[in-house]
Amino acid sequence: MPLTAFQAELARLLAVNRSPDSYLAGGAAINIEPNTARYSNDLDYFQDSVERVARACAEDRKLLLDNGYLISIDLQQPGYVRATLHKEEQSTKIEWSHDSAWRFMPTLLHEEYGYQLHPIDLAINKVLALVGRNEARDFVDTLHVSENVLTLGALCWSAAGKDPGFTPLSLLELLRRRGKYQPQDFERLMLAQPVDLPAMKQKWIAALDSADMFIRSRPAEEIGCLYYSPSRKRFVEPDSKAPGDEVPHFGRPGGVLPGIR
Repeated sequence: MPLTAFQAELARLLAVNRSPDSYLAGGAAINIEPNTARYSNDLDYFQDSVERVARACAEDRKLLLDNGYLISIDLQQPGYVRATLHKEEQSTKIEWSHDSAWRFMPTLLHEEYGYQLHPIDLAINKVLALVGRNEARDFVDTLHVSENVLTLGALCWSAAGKDPGFTPLSLLELLRRRGKYQPQDFERLMLAQPVDLPAMKQKWIAALDSADMFIRSRPAEEIGCLYYSPSRKRFVEPDSKAPGDEVPHFGRPGGVLPGIR
């Protein structure tokens, strides 16, 4: 499911303040399309510097107050602000955070919601989030991106470039510890449909096993890259038994469009 109606209204209003260095990200951006698994609990806006967080928060706060929203600051510190917004009996959380400008692709301009993180970077960030915290919402989102954006193996392979403290196999080993949830873990999530835990578990095991085979098939000198197929015009998981026209794509500050050799 996309954003709630209230969140969508907010995101459209705040779109005017978005820029390549202040953009929608997190679960809200992943779940912005109508075929996604859940509603996000909040709106997450990432900025490329601590100073940009303060400026973006101030600009957005003024715009919101001018449009009749009530704002309650829940937490404020350098590089991070969390607030609750209220209007006409409706409310939602909103966060402004500092995140590294290092990414694989430039931010995208959404026609309704302004600049947002590219889906490929959203997917990689979500895998890293699940590695770092055992949250049911991250598990749901990771399954979604591995089925609809890029396979889990290719995401682990490239995530080691986003966070060089990991290797693809160490990321995979940490992910194997996830997926152990009870039905009540999903009750607080706003889901498009009830979860089928046995089916999710089978998908997760299959994704982990496939990721292990992919990671072990790749050359070590390419760790941390994505693979772009010019003929298919998208990022893919290469088939080691039937290689195609895939070319390595490495990230950098601000992201970069795929190069074609």
